[in-house]
Amino acid sequence: MGKISVLGCGWGTALALAAYRNHHDVTMWSPFEEEVRLLKEKHEHEKLLPGVKIPDDIKITTDLSEVDGSDFTIIAVPSKFIRQTAVKLKPIKNPGIIVNASKGIEEGSLLRLSQVISQELPGRKVAVLSGPSHAEEVAREIPTTVVTASENIEVAKQVQQALMHKTLRIYTNQDVIGVELGGALKNIIAVCAGICDGLGLGDNTKAALITRGLTEIARLGVKMGAMNQTFAGLTGLGDLVVTCTSMHSRNRRFGILVGQSVPIDEALERIGTVEGYYATKTAWQLSQRYGVEMPITYQCYKTLYENYPVKEVVYNLMLRPGKHELEQENTWIDRIKE
Repeated sequence: MGKISVLGCGWGTALALAAYRNHHDVTMWSPFEEEVRLLKEKHEHEKLLPGVKIPDDIKITTDLSEVDGSDFTIIAVPSKFIRQTAVKLKPIKNPGIIVNASKGIEEGSLLRLSQVISQELPGRKVAVLSGPSHAEEVAREIPTTVVTASENIEVAKQVQQALMHKTLRIYTNQDVIGVELGGALKNIIAVCAGICDGLGLGDNTKAALITRGLTEIARLGVKMGAMNQTFAGLTGLGDLVVTCTSMHSRNRRFGILVGQSVPIDEALERIGTVEGYYATKTAWQLSQRYGVEMPITYQCYKTLYENYPVKEVVYNLMLRPGKHELEQENTWIDRIKE
Protein backbone atom coordinates (compact mmCIF):
# COMPACT_ATOMS: atom_id res chain seq x y z
CA MET A 1 0.00 0.00 0.00
CA GLY A 2 2.69 2.47 0.97
CA LYS A 3 5.99 2.93 2.76
CA ILE A 4 6.11 3.38 6.53
CA SER A 5 9.29 3.97 8.49
CA VAL A 6 9.45 3.47 12.26
CA LEU A 7 12.16 5.10 14.35
CA GLY A 8 12.85 3.20 17.55
CA CYS A 9 12.66 -0.55 18.09
CA GLY A 10 10.88 -0.94 21.43
CA TRP A 11 7.30 0.32 21.08
CA GLY A 12 8.38 0.89 17.49
CA THR A 13 8.61 -2.86 16.85
CA ALA A 14 4.93 -3.30 17.73
CA LEU A 15 3.97 -0.39 15.48
CA ALA A 16 6.12 -1.74 12.65
CA LEU A 17 4.30 -5.06 12.91
CA ALA A 18 0.94 -3.24 12.89
CA ALA A 19 1.95 -1.39 9.72
CA TYR A 20 3.20 -4.61 8.13
CA ARG A 21 -0.12 -6.33 8.80
CA ASN A 22 -1.74 -3.57 6.78
CA HIS A 23 0.45 -4.58 3.81
CA HIS A 24 2.84 -1.62 3.94
CA ASP A 25 6.51 -1.68 3.01
CA VAL A 26 8.04 -1.25 6.47
CA THR A 27 11.49 -0.04 7.55
CA MET A 28 12.62 -0.07 11.19
CA TRP A 29 15.47 2.23 12.27
CA SER A 30 17.64 2.20 15.36
CA PRO A 31 20.79 4.22 16.06
CA PHE A 32 22.28 1.21 17.84
CA GLU A 33 24.25 -1.17 15.61
CA GLU A 34 24.13 -4.01 18.13
CA GLU A 35 20.35 -3.75 18.44
CA VAL A 36 19.96 -3.88 14.66
CA ARG A 37 22.35 -6.82 14.39
CA LEU A 38 20.40 -8.82 16.98
CA LEU A 39 17.03 -8.00 15.43
CA LYS A 40 18.25 -9.14 12.03
CA GLU A 41 19.84 -12.27 13.45
CA LYS A 42 17.05 -13.34 15.84
CA HIS A 43 14.04 -11.90 13.97
CA GLU A 44 12.59 -10.83 17.30
CA HIS A 45 13.27 -8.34 20.08
CA GLU A 46 14.24 -10.90 22.72
CA LYS A 47 14.50 -8.36 25.52
CA LEU A 48 11.26 -6.42 25.03
CA LEU A 49 9.02 -8.66 22.91
CA PRO A 50 10.23 -12.25 23.30
CA GLY A 51 8.48 -14.75 21.09
CA VAL A 52 7.12 -12.12 18.68
CA LYS A 53 8.60 -12.81 15.25
CA ILE A 54 9.64 -9.98 12.93
CA PRO A 55 9.00 -10.93 9.28
CA ASP A 56 12.06 -11.21 7.02
CA ASP A 57 10.78 -8.54 4.65
CA ILE A 58 10.67 -5.80 7.30
CA LYS A 59 13.87 -3.86 6.68
CA ILE A 60 15.94 -3.07 9.80
CA THR A 61 18.71 -0.49 9.54
CA THR A 62 20.90 2.13 11.22
CA ASP A 63 20.91 4.20 8.01
CA LEU A 64 18.37 6.99 8.41
CA SER A 65 18.51 7.80 4.70
CA GLU A 66 16.34 4.69 4.21
CA VAL A 67 13.46 6.79 5.57
CA ASP A 68 13.45 9.00 2.46
CA GLY A 69 10.38 8.47 0.33
CA SER A 70 8.14 7.33 3.19
CA ASP A 71 4.44 8.06 3.31
CA PHE A 72 4.64 8.10 7.11
CA THR A 73 7.54 8.24 9.55
CA ILE A 74 6.57 7.09 13.04
CA ILE A 75 8.79 8.32 15.88
CA ALA A 76 8.70 5.89 18.80
CA VAL A 77 11.85 6.72 20.78
CA PRO A 78 11.97 7.69 24.49
CA SER A 79 10.75 11.26 25.01
CA LYS A 80 14.18 12.57 25.99
CA PHE A 81 15.50 11.64 22.54
CA ILE A 82 12.71 13.22 20.51
CA ARG A 83 14.53 16.44 19.67
CA GLN A 84 17.78 14.81 18.59
CA THR A 85 15.83 12.31 16.50
CA ALA A 86 13.94 15.16 14.81
CA VAL A 87 17.26 16.92 14.14
CA LYS A 88 18.56 13.76 12.44
CA LEU A 89 15.50 13.81 10.19
CA LYS A 90 16.23 17.31 8.87
CA PRO A 91 18.30 16.15 5.85
CA ILE A 92 15.57 13.72 4.76
CA LYS A 93 13.76 15.28 1.83
CA ASN A 94 10.56 13.27 2.05
CA PRO A 95 9.78 11.58 5.38
CA GLY A 96 6.04 11.88 4.74
CA ILE A 97 3.67 12.61 7.60
CA ILE A 98 5.54 12.59 10.93
CA VAL A 99 3.66 10.58 13.56
CA ASN A 100 4.80 10.97 17.15
CA ALA A 101 4.03 7.82 19.15
CA SER A 102 6.11 8.79 22.21
CA LYS A 103 4.59 10.15 25.41
CA GLY A 104 6.16 12.89 27.49
CA ILE A 105 7.00 16.55 27.97
CA GLU A 106 10.44 17.87 27.01
CA GLU A 107 12.57 18.80 30.01
CA GLY A 108 13.69 22.42 30.12
CA SER A 109 11.43 23.80 27.39
CA LEU A 110 8.29 22.08 28.81
CA LEU A 111 7.07 21.65 25.24
CA ARG A 112 4.79 18.87 24.11
CA LEU A 113 6.62 16.42 21.87
CA SER A 114 4.77 17.39 18.70
CA GLN A 115 5.83 20.97 19.37
CA VAL A 116 9.45 19.84 19.61
CA ILE A 117 9.14 17.99 16.31
CA SER A 118 7.52 21.00 14.62
CA GLN A 119 10.30 23.27 15.92
CA GLU A 120 12.96 21.12 14.32
CA LEU A 121 10.98 20.17 11.20
CA PRO A 122 8.95 23.27 10.33
CA GLY A 123 6.43 22.87 7.56
CA ARG A 124 6.08 19.10 7.99
CA LYS A 125 2.69 17.51 8.57
CA VAL A 126 2.64 16.18 12.14
CA ALA A 127 0.22 13.87 13.94
CA VAL A 128 0.32 12.08 17.29
CA LEU A 129 -0.68 8.53 18.19
CA SER A 130 -1.69 7.75 21.76
CA GLY A 131 -3.99 5.65 23.91
CA PRO A 132 -4.09 2.50 26.05
CA SER A 133 -1.65 0.37 24.08
CA HIS A 134 1.04 -1.80 25.59
CA ALA A 135 3.57 -2.88 22.98
CA GLU A 136 3.39 -6.46 24.30
CA GLU A 137 -0.30 -6.66 23.36
CA VAL A 138 -0.27 -4.71 20.08
CA ALA A 139 2.60 -6.90 18.86
CA ARG A 140 0.61 -10.06 19.67
CA GLU A 141 -2.54 -8.77 17.93
CA ILE A 142 -4.59 -8.39 21.08
CA PRO A 143 -7.45 -5.99 20.18
CA THR A 144 -6.40 -2.44 20.98
CA THR A 145 -7.96 0.98 20.41
CA VAL A 146 -6.00 4.23 20.18
CA VAL A 147 -6.36 7.81 18.96
CA THR A 148 -4.50 9.77 16.30
CA ALA A 149 -4.66 13.55 16.58
CA SER A 150 -3.67 16.42 14.34
CA GLU A 151 -4.81 20.01 14.07
CA ASN A 152 -5.49 19.10 10.43
CA ILE A 153 -8.19 16.43 10.63
CA GLU A 154 -7.33 15.18 7.13
CA VAL A 155 -3.83 14.32 8.35
CA ALA A 156 -5.30 12.38 11.28
CA LYS A 157 -7.60 10.52 8.88
CA GLN A 158 -4.64 9.51 6.71
CA VAL A 159 -2.88 8.01 9.75
CA GLN A 160 -6.09 6.24 10.72
CA GLN A 161 -6.51 4.72 7.28
CA ALA A 162 -2.87 3.64 7.09
CA LEU A 163 -2.72 1.78 10.40
CA MET A 164 -6.22 0.63 11.36
CA HIS A 165 -7.03 -3.06 10.95
CA LYS A 166 -8.96 -5.82 12.71
CA THR A 167 -6.90 -5.73 15.94
CA LEU A 168 -5.98 -2.04 15.99
CA ARG A 169 -8.91 0.36 15.94
CA ILE A 170 -8.03 4.04 15.59
CA TYR A 171 -10.16 7.10 16.30
CA THR A 172 -9.33 10.63 15.11
CA ASN A 173 -9.21 13.82 17.15
CA GLN A 174 -8.13 17.42 16.60
CA ASP A 175 -7.33 18.09 20.27
CA VAL A 176 -3.59 17.53 20.01
CA ILE A 177 -2.96 19.23 23.36
CA GLY A 178 -5.37 16.97 25.24
CA VAL A 179 -4.24 13.78 23.51
CA GLU A 180 -0.55 14.47 24.21
CA LEU A 181 -1.02 15.64 27.79
CA GLY A 182 -3.23 12.68 28.66
CA GLY A 183 -0.59 10.29 27.33
CA ALA A 184 2.26 12.04 29.13
CA LEU A 185 0.72 12.82 32.50
CA LYS A 186 -0.97 9.46 33.14
CA ASN A 187 2.53 8.04 33.62
CA ILE A 188 2.85 10.06 36.83
CA ILE A 189 -0.32 8.57 38.25
CA ALA A 190 0.88 5.10 37.21
CA VAL A 191 4.07 5.62 39.23
CA CYS A 192 1.86 6.55 42.19
CA ALA A 193 -0.31 3.48 41.61
CA GLY A 194 2.82 1.35 41.79
CA ILE A 195 3.87 3.08 44.99
CA CYS A 196 0.47 2.20 46.48
CA ASP A 197 1.03 -1.43 45.48
CA GLY A 198 4.53 -1.40 46.92
CA LEU A 199 3.15 -0.07 50.21
CA GLY A 200 0.51 -2.80 50.27
CA LEU A 201 -2.44 -0.42 50.04
CA GLY A 202 -5.80 -1.53 48.69
CA ASP A 203 -8.23 -1.24 45.81
CA ASN A 204 -9.99 1.69 47.48
CA THR A 205 -6.77 3.65 47.44
CA LYS A 206 -6.03 2.92 43.78
CA ALA A 207 -9.57 3.81 42.70
CA ALA A 208 -9.28 7.15 44.46
CA LEU A 209 -5.84 7.74 42.97
CA ILE A 210 -6.99 7.06 39.40
CA THR A 211 -10.09 9.22 39.77
CA ARG A 212 -8.45 12.20 41.41
CA GLY A 213 -5.37 11.80 39.21
CA LEU A 214 -7.55 12.18 36.15
CA THR A 215 -9.09 15.29 37.70
CA GLU A 216 -5.76 17.06 38.05
CA ILE A 217 -4.54 15.94 34.61
CA ALA A 218 -7.67 17.47 33.08
CA ARG A 219 -7.33 20.58 35.23
CA LEU A 220 -3.88 21.30 33.82
CA GLY A 221 -4.86 20.25 30.31
CA VAL A 222 -7.83 22.60 30.11
CA LYS A 223 -5.69 25.45 31.43
CA MET A 224 -3.21 24.74 28.60
CA GLY A 225 -5.95 24.79 25.98
CA ALA A 226 -7.16 21.19 25.79
CA MET A 227 -10.79 20.07 25.63
CA ASN A 228 -12.08 18.64 28.90
CA GLN A 229 -13.92 15.76 27.18
CA THR A 230 -10.68 14.43 25.70
CA PHE A 231 -9.62 13.32 29.18
CA ALA A 232 -12.73 11.14 29.48
CA GLY A 233 -11.63 9.28 26.34
CA LEU A 234 -8.99 6.77 25.32
CA THR A 235 -5.96 8.99 25.85
CA GLY A 236 -7.23 10.17 29.22
CA LEU A 237 -9.20 7.65 31.26
CA GLY A 238 -8.37 4.72 28.99
CA ASP A 239 -4.62 5.15 29.05
CA LEU A 240 -4.68 5.99 32.75
CA VAL A 241 -6.51 2.81 33.72
CA VAL A 242 -4.34 0.46 31.67
CA THR A 243 -1.08 2.02 32.87
CA CYS A 244 -2.09 2.03 36.52
CA THR A 245 -3.27 -1.57 36.57
CA SER A 246 -0.97 -3.54 34.25
CA MET A 247 2.36 -5.16 35.05
CA HIS A 248 3.37 -4.38 31.46
CA SER A 249 3.68 -0.78 32.69
CA ARG A 250 7.25 0.22 33.49
CA ASN A 251 5.89 3.20 35.40
CA ARG A 252 3.84 1.00 37.70
CA ARG A 253 6.69 -1.49 38.18
CA PHE A 254 9.05 1.38 39.02
CA GLY A 255 6.52 2.72 41.53
CA ILE A 256 6.23 -0.69 43.19
CA LEU A 257 9.98 -0.69 43.82
CA VAL A 258 9.83 2.86 45.21
CA GLY A 259 6.96 1.84 47.49
CA GLN A 260 9.12 -1.04 48.71
CA SER A 261 11.83 1.49 49.67
CA VAL A 262 14.20 0.65 46.82
CA PRO A 263 16.40 3.75 46.19
CA ILE A 264 15.23 5.82 43.21
CA ASP A 265 18.45 5.40 41.21
CA GLU A 266 18.43 1.64 41.72
CA ALA A 267 14.76 1.39 40.75
CA LEU A 268 15.43 3.33 37.53
CA GLU A 269 18.37 1.10 36.69
CA ARG A 270 16.32 -2.04 37.26
CA ILE A 271 13.33 -0.96 35.18
CA GLY A 272 14.93 1.03 32.35
CA THR A 273 13.18 3.99 30.71
CA VAL A 274 10.48 5.29 33.09
CA GLU A 275 8.66 8.16 31.40
CA GLY A 276 6.68 8.93 34.55
CA TYR A 277 9.86 9.79 36.43
CA TYR A 278 10.68 12.59 33.99
CA ALA A 279 7.04 13.63 33.54
CA THR A 280 6.67 14.18 37.27
CA LYS A 281 9.23 16.97 37.19
CA THR A 282 7.97 18.62 34.01
CA ALA A 283 4.32 18.40 35.10
CA TRP A 284 5.13 19.98 38.46
CA GLN A 285 6.90 22.81 36.63
CA LEU A 286 3.92 23.24 34.28
CA SER A 287 1.53 23.35 37.23
CA GLN A 288 3.55 26.21 38.70
CA ARG A 289 3.72 28.02 35.36
CA TYR A 290 -0.05 27.81 34.85
CA GLY A 291 -1.06 28.21 38.48
CA VAL A 292 -2.85 24.83 38.61
CA GLU A 293 -3.26 22.75 41.76
CA MET A 294 -1.88 19.22 41.25
CA PRO A 295 -1.52 17.67 44.72
CA ILE A 296 -0.81 14.09 43.58
CA THR A 297 1.85 15.25 41.14
CA TYR A 298 3.41 17.43 43.84
CA GLN A 299 3.61 14.58 46.35
CA CYS A 300 5.09 12.33 43.67
CA TYR A 301 7.67 15.02 42.90
CA LYS A 302 8.62 15.23 46.59
CA THR A 303 9.05 11.46 46.70
CA LEU A 304 11.12 11.11 43.52
CA TYR A 305 13.19 14.29 43.65
CA GLU A 306 13.31 15.31 47.32
CA ASN A 307 13.47 11.84 48.94
CA TYR A 308 10.32 12.49 50.96
CA PRO A 309 9.12 9.32 52.76
CA VAL A 310 6.52 7.54 50.64
CA LYS A 311 4.27 6.73 53.58
CA GLU A 312 4.08 10.39 54.53
CA VAL A 313 2.91 11.54 51.09
CA VAL A 314 -0.19 9.32 51.33
CA TYR A 315 -1.26 10.95 54.56
CA ASN A 316 -0.39 14.39 53.23
CA LEU A 317 -2.95 13.79 50.48
CA MET A 318 -5.56 12.33 52.82
CA LEU A 319 -5.27 15.16 55.34
CA ARG A 320 -5.60 18.04 52.87
CA PRO A 321 -8.40 20.49 53.74
CA GLY A 322 -11.85 19.21 52.80
CA LYS A 323 -13.39 20.50 49.57
CA HIS A 324 -16.23 19.93 47.15
CA GLU A 325 -15.65 17.20 44.57
CA LEU A 326 -16.81 19.27 41.59
CA GLU A 327 -14.44 21.84 40.14
CA GLN A 328 -16.91 24.74 40.04
CA GLU A 329 -18.63 23.93 43.29
CA ASN A 330 -19.42 27.51 44.26
CA THR A 331 -21.34 28.21 41.09
CA TRP A 332 -23.24 24.93 41.47
CA ILE A 333 -24.14 25.57 45.10
CA ASP A 334 -25.26 29.09 44.29
CA ARG A 335 -27.60 27.72 41.62
CA ILE A 336 -29.11 25.28 44.13
CA LYS A 337 -29.68 28.09 46.62
CA GLU A 338 -31.45 30.12 43.98
